[in-house]
Amino acid sequence: MPLIVKEARITLHLAIPIILGQVSQMLMGVVDSMMIGRVGTVPLAASAFAGSVFGFFYVGSMGLCIPVAMLVSRAHGASQPKECSEWLRHGLALATFSGFLAMVLMELLGTQLGRMGQPPEVVAAAQPFFLLIAVSLVPALAFQALRQFAEALGRPWLPMGIMAVGVLLNVGLNWVLIYGNLGMPAMGLAGAGVATLTARCVDLLLLWVLLKTYRPLQPNWPVRWWRLLEWPRLRELLCIGVPTSGQLVFELGAFMMATWMMGWLGTVALAAHQIALSCAAMTFMFPLGLAMATSMRVSKVLGAGQSDLVRPIGFGSYGMACGVMGTFALLFWLAGPWIARRFVEDTAVVGLAGRLLAVAALFQLFDGGQVMGVGLLRGLSDMKVPTAITFVAYWCIMLPLGYWWGVHAANPLGVWQALVFGLASAALLLAWRFFSKTRGLAGGKSL
Repeated sequence: MPLIVKEARITLHLAIPIILGQVSQMLMGVVDSMMIGRVGTVPLAASAFAGSVFGFFYVGSMGLCIPVAMLVSRAHGASQPKECSEWLRHGLALATFSGFLAMVLMELLGTQLGRMGQPPEVVAAAQPFFLLIAVSLVPALAFQALRQFAEALGRPWLPMGIMAVGVLLNVGLNWVLIYGNLGMPAMGLAGAGVATLTARCVDLLLLWVLLKTYRPLQPNWPVRWWRLLEWPRLRELLCIGVPTSGQLVFELGAFMMATWMMGWLGTVALAAHQIALSCAAMTFMFPLGLAMATSMRVSKVLGAGQSDLVRPIGFGSYGMACGVMGTFALLFWLAGPWIARRFVEDTAVVGLAGRLLAVAALFQLFDGGQVMGVGLLRGLSDMKVPTAITFVAYWCIMLPLGYWWGVHAANPLGVWQALVFGLASAALLLAWRFFSKTRGLAGGKSL
């Protein structure tokens, strides 16, 4: 137990700025929802619809950035600064390419929004916002690659500070562009898109300049950026990144489909879903940041030949995730309607959002458990089985139940009840996989 507590403290020290950075990143979406909700229910529903599609492309592509943290951490643990620089160079190139590809696909999809079964007024309001946030994919993903590099080298406060600046800039631009202050025309939802794109471009520029000029990182910073990329490195990034993207796509794709199902149930259901999902996504950033730190620590101790520390790190992180998500579960259960009223004044939306948040309280522990399981197994470079687990949990359990209990029964709560079952299945199976995979490591046995 003392070893678990010791490792938990080390992990938490790394995780706190990562968590704050994740929360800052998520605050852009939450602030958009709160400020757009003051314009009306239709714009709020439109932002939910567009945001769910953006999230699918963004998170799926972000899976290709995550190996940067793992491989840089492992090289850092083995005291190989030149390897760190090469993993950044190749990872940033891969992130930029995937960002352009995702942007093109999303822009093409933007011409087909009317085919997705959403209310016509929602589609009309969503289109300009949808096209603007599609362009923001490129700077957002390039930023993620740089961020993974800084965090893997034990400097998580640098990107966290930049993301906080981005949130403040986003709020200020929202105030000007959504409502038409300081002599600007009121752009509504499209104004939120311009604000988000601008803030993400500024974040990328600031982080690049900061990392390039920060002296402690100079030995790990690439000297020659324009050398030819090496296929073996790209292949290793893809061997980790593609299954990681698959895991994220299966989960986010299921949540995107849940958003579409709520749109099939009407504008009020979709707006309430956006409120509850924004809150659940915000709380999810805490175990996600903790899981990212845990994954880096596992990669680093393996690179340093200290495999006996993997289980203590994992047990400590599971305990912290359960503690924080249990607190959020209690908050959602007791204060759901009060939280909903912070977003919108429509009484029908507030009432339904409050009930959805009560259901969200049930899956907080499971949500924390599943992301922690994925993070630990990623640190162990165990990719294929976790990817299969997420597919079964979200697409074979969650979505069929969501359609049957929600759309077929015309019951918005049914969609969210299905989320509980899917997340619980993933959390339990991933925990079992971690315990099985690490059996025998306490004596320093290699994987």
